[in-house]
Amino acid sequence: MEPLQRADALLARMTLEEKAFQLTSVMGPSLSGPGGADPERLTGRLGHGIGQVSGLASFGAKPPADVARTVNGIQRFLVEKTRLGIPAIFHNEALNGVMAPGFTVFPTGIALAATWDPESVGRMAALIGRQMRAIGMRQALSPVLDVARDARWGRIHETYGEDPYLVSALGVAYVRGLQGEDVLATAKHFLGYGVTEGGQNMAATAVGARELYEVHARPFEAAIHLAGLASVMNSYSEYDGVPVGASHTILTELLRERMGFTGTVVADYMTIEWLASRQRIAADSQEAGVLALAAGLDVELPDIAGYGAPLAEAVKAGRIGEDVLDRSVRRVLRDKFALGLFDDPYVDEDPIVIRRTAAEGTDLARELARKAVTLLKNEDAVLPLAPGIRKVAVVGPLADDVSAAFPTYTYPAMRKMLMRSAAGSAMPGTESVSDGSASSLAAEMASAAALGGDVWIRGEYDTLSLAEAVRQALPDAEVTGVSVPPGGEMDGIPAAVAAARDADVVILALGGHAGWLPDGTEGEGHDTADIELPAVQAQLVKEITATGTPAIAVVQTGRPFTITSVVDQLTAAVWAFYGGQEGTRAIADILTGAAEPGGRLPYSIPRHVGQVPLHHGQKTGTGYRRTDQDMHRGYLDLPATPLFAFGHGLGYTTFSYGELTLDAAEVPVDGTVTVSVQVTNTGDRPGDEVVQLYFHDTATGLTRPAQELVGFRRLHLAAGATATVEFTVRMSQLGYVGLDGTFVLEPGPVDVSVGAASDDIRTTGRFEITGDTITLDGRRSYLSEAVTRQS
Repeated sequence: MEPLQRADALLARMTLEEKAFQLTSVMGPSLSGPGGADPERLTGRLGHGIGQVSGLASFGAKPPADVARTVNGIQRFLVEKTRLGIPAIFHNEALNGVMAPGFTVFPTGIALAATWDPESVGRMAALIGRQMRAIGMRQALSPVLDVARDARWGRIHETYGEDPYLVSALGVAYVRGLQGEDVLATAKHFLGYGVTEGGQNMAATAVGARELYEVHARPFEAAIHLAGLASVMNSYSEYDGVPVGASHTILTELLRERMGFTGTVVADYMTIEWLASRQRIAADSQEAGVLALAAGLDVELPDIAGYGAPLAEAVKAGRIGEDVLDRSVRRVLRDKFALGLFDDPYVDEDPIVIRRTAAEGTDLARELARKAVTLLKNEDAVLPLAPGIRKVAVVGPLADDVSAAFPTYTYPAMRKMLMRSAAGSAMPGTESVSDGSASSLAAEMASAAALGGDVWIRGEYDTLSLAEAVRQALPDAEVTGVSVPPGGEMDGIPAAVAAARDADVVILALGGHAGWLPDGTEGEGHDTADIELPAVQAQLVKEITATGTPAIAVVQTGRPFTITSVVDQLTAAVWAFYGGQEGTRAIADILTGAAEPGGRLPYSIPRHVGQVPLHHGQKTGTGYRRTDQDMHRGYLDLPATPLFAFGHGLGYTTFSYGELTLDAAEVPVDGTVTVSVQVTNTGDRPGDEVVQLYFHDTATGLTRPAQELVGFRRLHLAAGATATVEFTVRMSQLGYVGLDGTFVLEPGPVDVSVGAASDDIRTTGRFEITGDTITLDGRRSYLSEAVTRQS
């Protein structure tokens, strides 16, 4: 029998309470004690069964083998001690690695986007899937498919950047990789979460319906149709006055009826409770649960507030039909059958096997971190550092800091929050973390605190500070590291200046900290109205560059800092993002020339916060795409263009582009066009280039993006080598929401451009779409095809 048929057969045997509890979850730590799953707690909380278990690996502070044993204990209770024996789905965060102790930490989402390498991201996701399965985690609350266009928003580092095509390509790769290992992917946050009012987390989404579908729904729809996306998580925000968690328009009419999603919608943590307490659209959690279920939200996470017993009571009282309940329960049961949980819900508990699996991927983590490092500026070819360099000073707030490479949604960042929670100061949304696991959590955190944060990270991940990584990469040089306090204190600057004066080159270790705690510069709930480089860092740059020693800025960040005030003083600038456990080694590889820089910006870096939201996809005649009269361009006090544009990135070699060729001058509205271009490495060393293909189409009565990314290809070419890149683009990829609200494409001219960045176009062409206007609803294309032919 197929999973849905098996689900229907089981659904017919279930009581109302058993159904209602399949639509909710319970915090994993509340089910376990020092010895693993606790029978008394299981009996008290899981008597009617449960849909999911939340946070067992992330919040439990347990080694991987202990997690596996606890998972088996909980599953055994559900299978053997509940009436119908329905196992649970255990979920976990997995943005850039399994967010749990002992697992490999890859670069964060925005760094993965900077690689412009979907194939490698897919390999990473497949490994994450295997690692999750090893401890019984069968659903990842990842990837983040928000299109991020406001630099004030603190969660940019979790995303794949500002462009819907790039986000789609990487999102599809992630979902395919993860689900290929029989782990459900959960795309989030549906919808428009990255474009909220004022760039603030949880604020109202601030775009119109056309842009919401054309831009922000596109990555989700691509993952649905190209990768079989299994799950979607709602946004905390509201759209057109209705919180998304209670919006039938968004969760049913758009997601299911228009976009064709057939999977399961899960709640972002505390969504249902907050419908009542934060957004105040319901009198209590039960009413909020009724609104959410009716809208199309299937599963409540992380614990019971409006579903479970309150939902069963609401059905009995006639507040919502049992058929609505059955619809969502059927989806949950279908997922469990499809995952094979009814056939075998248990995992191997061998600690040696689990530990080995959890530690896999170190080489891939370094490869991805290397590919992400983006060279923004390189005057006088100061990079790579010259062989035989004698003295290097590494100075700044991140010079000796090993924790900066681990942002929100990595376990080191979670660990800091857990330590605060264990000390009696729980963070919002994690109040139940210590419930049922206080003793084991407190013991683990007490020993961790005795070690200290950086000592623990070095021991757990073999991670180095930037100064240590440079010292290791330059064994014959004298490398001095000088830490400067990250706050407003200027006390550390004199020592840094002294070290710079005595050095042949100085590396400025700049950037931010992402996390849930109040001292972060970005992260969830860490939005900022000011996106300037922190004042102490700007002052440090000023005083260091005044020494005359060549200065190289290495900025570890997720969000686009504005560095307009300091960039002209720098000899070189490297955007390193948050690279995970191998991040600083990857930076040192690039600085010393052991690896070639090939990262490209996945977002635009503004000159000033007054420009945001800023992105390359602005429409013709608006933003910095105004072209008609000079008097209408820019601001009175600065240009309207970005400081560094989307797609920008330099290398240690140079590339030339031949003229592009088109396989046809006229293309029918339902046809395809092939664009080809030759690229040659004209330098004296190998290098990476990201070939970017942009189209500009027009529409009668509607403005369209002045530049739309429709394809890209990352190349590695030896010195003097040539390759031909060939893109095949379906016309249905160019569709848009017409004046009548349908998704259409009409005939007309299309301008084609190929280049090394959105503002570095090397060759152009044009073709004509012919025929009659066609409707593309249900026939939208998402990604072009690209092949490379070596010459």
